[in-house]
Amino acid sequence: MKNIGLSLSVAILTVACSQGDDAQATGSTSEEVQTLTDISPVDRKPFDVTEIAGFDEPWAMTFLPDGRMLVSEKAGKLQLVDAKGQKTEISGVPEVDYGGQGGFGDIVLAPDFATSNMVYLSWVEAGDEDTRGAVVGRAKLVLAGQKPALKNLKTIWKQNPKVSGRGHFSHRIAFSPDGEYLFIGSGERQKFDPAQDMTANLGKIIRIYPDGTIPKDNPFVDQEGALPEIWSLGHRNILGLAFDKEGRLWNQEMGPKAGDELNLVQRGANYGYPIVSEGDHYDGKKIPNHDTRPEFKAPKTFWVPTIAPSGLIFYSGELFPAWQGSAFIGGLASQALIRVSFEGDSAKEADRFLMGARIREVEQGPDGAIYVLEDGEGGRLLKLTPTG
Repeated sequence: MKNIGLSLSVAILTVACSQGDDAQATGSTSEEVQTLTDISPVDRKPFDVTEIAGFDEPWAMTFLPDGRMLVSEKAGKLQLVDAKGQKTEISGVPEVDYGGQGGFGDIVLAPDFATSNMVYLSWVEAGDEDTRGAVVGRAKLVLAGQKPALKNLKTIWKQNPKVSGRGHFSHRIAFSPDGEYLFIGSGERQKFDPAQDMTANLGKIIRIYPDGTIPKDNPFVDQEGALPEIWSLGHRNILGLAFDKEGRLWNQEMGPKAGDELNLVQRGANYGYPIVSEGDHYDGKKIPNHDTRPEFKAPKTFWVPTIAPSGLIFYSGELFPAWQGSAFIGGLASQALIRVSFEGDSAKEADRFLMGARIREVEQGPDGAIYVLEDGEGGRLLKLTPTG
């Protein structure tokens, strides 16, 4: 491990925003200067950054009960990582359709992992005639012996339909706090209209049981022609799902040209895309804002210009007590770690810590430290702890 000792000034920030994960955004550039006047002295303190390990296009991570980590790499590898950064590749990972935004995605532990050793993972699989779609499965993680492996992998959910292109798979997954339900972010695959099509599960947040079956109290179970796993609709590219301390589900998603959103996810709600958005199409065509169509749920906060969000947690640790209850979002184009504060249902950006690299993932460790994964080849796993 190597201590980098970044001092991150957050009083006045100049943020250069370039493309995020969107293929259409290539070459788009904008600048934002933001003055933060309501930062407490505690928040002004920089944090120390310690490099743990490097990876090839890391995408997601989660912590095991013993403090070791699982880190997914987009091309189709799963790494077991200890606190010193020693990596061991785990076998049994499914074949992935790698390219563009597609490949190996999320990795989370089952709520009963201590007894079941089950993990849940998402990836992209190929279909017929140059189509592809995201998949969620579960497997037993066997750590005994010198060669850790995934065993008895079973697919429990698929994007429907599979379509052409290599963007907006989303495939973020999160368990409800009681462990009873599994929520999946399913992107609209850069096809726009499926986000409003109830016969497709693209552009939706999905709610299923951990075995893949459908809860009978899902909002559209009895609606003719609607897929029963749909929990909410009108989403674009969901790259973060997390529950707050009150048990409420939130998602962040990339807007089109700007208009990235943080949403409080509600049962049966329609968030409006592509009919409304706080951003516009990349070809310059305007999209009406949410306030023009009150029947659609508006985001609790949004970003113009883009931050290109990726990853989402709600912090509950002891190392940064002033940040308890805050959300943290990784920024790809913004190359930042963004803290969001809340007052009731209201949300606002409180801090933006410039990291000097695209941030793909953020997690809280069992020690209360914040861990981030940089995006791309050579992306580093970094541990953030209070200075001193």
